[in-house]
Amino acid sequence: MEAKLTFKYDREADLLHIDKCPPYAEQESEELPDETVARLNPNAREVENLEVRFFSMRRLRTDLFELPARADLRLTGTGSG
Repeated sequence: MEAKLTFKYDREADLLHIDKCPPYAEQESEELPDETVARLNPNAREVENLEVRFFSMRRLRTDLFELPARADLRLTGTGSG
């Protein structure tokens, strides 16, 4: 099943959460470069969640924001594709 991405910013913790599903206890965590954490499906090892630390500080430093991950983005809905 394909999942939609959700984005949630936690102002108090200065964290950007990018989620394909809600986080759960069985996920494995992997530290990525540039203060990013990937939460992985324990069986498929696919990225299900990304946590970007110090998000507001990162936005102040540069106009470009890149994640250390690849994405396969597609339109959702009833259209073709």
